[in-house]
Amino acid sequence: MHQPTLIPGLNLTRTTLAVAVAALLGGCASYREDHNRLPAGLSGAITEKVYDGTTDDLLTAGLGKTGLLGAAPAYAAPATPTAAELRRNAVYNNYRALVDYTAAGGMGTLYGPNIDLNGGNTLGEGKIAGREYTAYADDGTGRQNVTLMVQIPDSFQPGRPCIVTATSSGSRGVYGAIGTAGEWGLKRGCAVAYTDKGSGNGLHDLTSGAVMARDGTMLNASTAAGKTLFQSAAAASDVAAFNTATPNRVAYKHAHSQQNPEKDWGRNTLDAVRLAFYVLNERYGSATTADPNKKVRTIVPANTIVIASSVSNGGGAALAAAEQDTEGLIDGVAVSEPNAQPGANDGLTIQQGAVTVATHSKPLLDYFTYANVYQPCAALSAQASQVLAAAFWPAAFNTAAQNRCTALAAKGLLTGSTLAAQADAALAKLNRYGWQAESNFFQQSHYRFATNAIAVTYVNTYGRFSVTDSVCGFSMANTTATGDVAAQVPATQAGLFASGNGIPPTGGVNLVYDRSVGGAKLDFLATSPTSGTADFALDGALCLRSLATGQDEATGATLTGTLKAQSDRVIAGVNAVQLTAKLRSKPTIIVAGRSDTLLPVNHTARAYFGKNQLTDPASDAAKVRYIEVTNAQHFDTFIAFGALLGYDTKAVPLHPYLNQALNAVWSHLTTGAALPVSQVVRTTPRATSATALTAANVPAIATAPAAADQIVMTGLTLKVPD
Repeated sequence: MHQPTLIPGLNLTRTTLAVAVAALLGGCASYREDHNRLPAGLSGAITEKVYDGTTDDLLTAGLGKTGLLGAAPAYAAPATPTAAELRRNAVYNNYRALVDYTAAGGMGTLYGPNIDLNGGNTLGEGKIAGREYTAYADDGTGRQNVTLMVQIPDSFQPGRPCIVTATSSGSRGVYGAIGTAGEWGLKRGCAVAYTDKGSGNGLHDLTSGAVMARDGTMLNASTAAGKTLFQSAAAASDVAAFNTATPNRVAYKHAHSQQNPEKDWGRNTLDAVRLAFYVLNERYGSATTADPNKKVRTIVPANTIVIASSVSNGGGAALAAAEQDTEGLIDGVAVSEPNAQPGANDGLTIQQGAVTVATHSKPLLDYFTYANVYQPCAALSAQASQVLAAAFWPAAFNTAAQNRCTALAAKGLLTGSTLAAQADAALAKLNRYGWQAESNFFQQSHYRFATNAIAVTYVNTYGRFSVTDSVCGFSMANTTATGDVAAQVPATQAGLFASGNGIPPTGGVNLVYDRSVGGAKLDFLATSPTSGTADFALDGALCLRSLATGQDEATGATLTGTLKAQSDRVIAGVNAVQLTAKLRSKPTIIVAGRSDTLLPVNHTARAYFGKNQLTDPASDAAKVRYIEVTNAQHFDTFIAFGALLGYDTKAVPLHPYLNQALNAVWSHLTTGAALPVSQVVRTTPRATSATALTAANVPAIATAPAAADQIVMTGLTLKVPD
């Protein structure tokens, strides 16, 4: 355990003692000082910016709690926003993308910049002064350009150093965890180590050549070599042919970098920690005796608390980093709703109440391509019951969902002679495939906002396909109101660093199905050649599914030819990102929402925890805890949409439980306090949209939960209470 414990008999921490010893021995020729060394793999210089905590700051970019609750700040010149403006808006958008940003939902009362680590409303606007360091990591090819960033608040104490990781969630840029692990770390006075993990927001407009610079401003690909977040590596001749056949398309970094960045997310997170140690020692280390331009490393893993944290993909990256941490950099882990792919897990049985879960531990691409086929039909089931506002789900989408049911039944993939029976059958398939019944309500909105985007992006990234490969007939472009491809809008592109989430549909860029009858169309309005109806491009969805499994979904036949070759590449990429669930004896708390529809717990948190309990040595497994929160799902920000989505009376925020998990791991590392027992936390959603969320809705993780709420391993079975 790396913690700044007091040395018996001395009022010194290990850190201050190390400084004192270095000073005493500095004049001894025989003493070899530990020089601070730049971490390997960095590309270019490290930049440093100082924020005063008033006009600008680390946590809120000068907006404070009030600004984060208000409207998005405007650009002075929208067509050419400055790097500083883009940073400000990136902080604003990323913060609000991860939490319910409404006062009724708990912002400003239960969490937020103004709420201290004990839950008190004591921090005013919540602005935090300090320094921000940015660097980029690469493998020498110039194609990875992984953003690394370290924030050091002025409240950082060199004598009691700590670091918290905040790897971006989803495919977001480097500020993608600012409002979750980033906020907690800054409030604690820790340095925060961020990374966009090589999958962050990055666009390449193949028609105009517009690309995104590292600071978010726009450049042209012809003169931007080495300065961009992402630039397609496709050959010029291939791009020219692609532009002729499919004009006005774009490439996106996560989908089209041909790097499969997920395989490196753990390493990227560790790289961010290494950068944090470097900049901390440059800032606080003393000069060496031999060279005044070099610093002595006094802040080191042995005297520094390091907690790996974040949510979603960032949470999965934190777990991967802990698994890969051969240097002992990380002391503890606290993650929420992690994308944790546990790999082969046949020895595990998961049981909720008296019911054994039929399907669990599938890779992400497996269950996403499955949902992408059946979810739009399942959403019509009366058992799902979510009815999105027309702004999100117009009549044309309802017709397409009905056509999807009909087309699936025609292929023998659904039973039932009526639409209602087919929808029920589709939902039943999802439930048997690992989705909790508690997530049924959320199926429609997840298909509308996430499922197809992730299926397309992850097939491309796992297979390391180029944008010009046009896998399964999908591309990315702006579209008109009728779904036709349109040229990119430079003014919209100019703000993508701040507004985009790295995985289209985002920032005006949508998914297009190029094989639609009559010509390329927005995928949600596309007509499949096989059915001849507008069915959300079912042919494309079935193609994606086949690449994930290696066989035709309808017939079960093994793929051949080009599809077989593509599928082999995809499956190899999937295999490269599976985790081991061996956490190297690090105290760990994994938090997840039972109703998570994006990353179902039976494939992620439950499955990963269960595998850890079976495969880690008993003494190590005993340090890992799993907290499952009822009525919590993946997107806290969706709760903020009120009646438009209906989440506010169905779901509670999961974010407060990440904060509690971080507090618990911190207390364990610093005082030896016991970690909470693995348990189900039972919550109560708000009664109406007008009802404000209170602490009574989201009770704390129990120190001593009732036996009926405890999650336990019995032999090979993970038992989760109803």
